[in-house]
Amino acid sequence: MALGENGRARTLLTDRPELYEARFPDTERLAGRWAEDCLRRHGAGARVLDMGCGTGRDAARLHTAGRRVTGADLSEPMLTYARTHHPGPEYVRADLHGFDFGAEAFDAVVCLDSALLYCHTNEQLDRFLSSCRRALSSGGLLVAEMRNGAYFLGRTDLLDSPADAEVAWRGVVHRSVTTLTVDRTAQLLRRVRVWSADDGAEPVEERSAWRLLFPQELRHFLTAHGFEVLELHDGPGPRTEPPWREGLPPGRAVDADRLHVVARRSRP
Repeated sequence: MALGENGRARTLLTDRPELYEARFPDTERLAGRWAEDCLRRHGAGARVLDMGCGTGRDAARLHTAGRRVTGADLSEPMLTYARTHHPGPEYVRADLHGFDFGAEAFDAVVCLDSALLYCHTNEQLDRFLSSCRRALSSGGLLVAEMRNGAYFLGRTDLLDSPADAEVAWRGVVHRSVTTLTVDRTAQLLRRVRVWSADDGAEPVEERSAWRLLFPQELRHFLTAHGFEVLELHDGPGPRTEPPWREGLPPGRAVDADRLHVVARRSRP
């Protein structure tokens, strides 16, 4: 999810969608398949908004499942890439901090890969959920997948040392060193990622952050905005270990590092 305005996170990968997909491959389209499974199990209608669609691969997977999909993101490079490489959905520019596609324009809103956590403040989260409620038909679904703030209560394994990764793209090896820290006052998980490449380019440092939302806190926000929480669990999901696969039921715990939620807009 790229933001890039008003001080919001913009990263090397959001400007280079091909590099993003090389660094974070999803050849089996697990995220899109998991979302479709949630929609199907809870009887969602065909009109779906993928908010924070990024490169469009999840939106396209939902499209191939027979959904009428709109993919929305704030990054023009991502949207341009999505239209070319993952055609089918309609791709539009929109901000998850507040959007308006008209009343009851969709039967479901999907928000994957921690995009919701770019709502850093309560006001931003309120605007996102208000926008979702306005966009959803009566009984429509919100399906979201994100990091789990509760995981960081007493755990430091993701914070203790930088994470190294590398990916080859267009004949150049790109290496990244990522450091995570918890800002308890702001309730944010802050990320510093330093990129280097073997082509002699200067290193690039990028900074971003996610809101650390706790399961019961998220339940409270959803209920306050007129949603009934149908599922709230830590797995299985597209980024869990082991990952989700067809036929697996939702779990009951909320202790691991990912959080998955399905909520229904309450009927009037």
